[in-house]
Amino acid sequence: MRQISLLIVLFLFWLALSGHYTPLLLSIGAISAALAAFAALRMRILDPEGHPIEWIAGFFLYLPWLVLEIGKSAWVVTKIILNPRLPISPTLRVVKAGQRSAIGIATFANSITLTPGTITVAVNGNELTVHALVREGAAGLEGGEMDRRVRAFEGRAG
Repeated sequence: MRQISLLIVLFLFWLALSGHYTPLLLSIGAISAALAAFAALRMRILDPEGHPIEWIAGFFLYLPWLVLEIGKSAWVVTKIILNPRLPISPTLRVVKAGQRSAIGIATFANSITLTPGTITVAVNGNELTVHALVREGAAGLEGGEMDRRVRAFEGRAG
């Protein structure tokens, strides 16, 4: 099942990048996707970490929330930049990640970095060192809403 899913994802990605839909090019894209999926299987990287199909439903629930958070943070950072006094209070904080898998921790760290005004600068186990443009941004991470949402995305709500 995982190999078929990877083949479909690779072919759809190829279609999106190609933009050409002639029979010859569709055949070449399908063959390329099949060869890549076969290579992944032979290299033994087609596993739950390399292609986590179990997370697809959680992804489509998590993504809209993340996009909204990115928009809200972008608005706050824009207001700070446009303020003549530039009220920043840069800070570094260590935030504990509640995720147990490497994918969950990476998703949490990347979500922090995608959110304007914050960036994950180091990951040590389940501790993330985060730089925030304002203290309130770091405090918001310590509140745990993003951590809770990523845990739900990971499959363990709570």
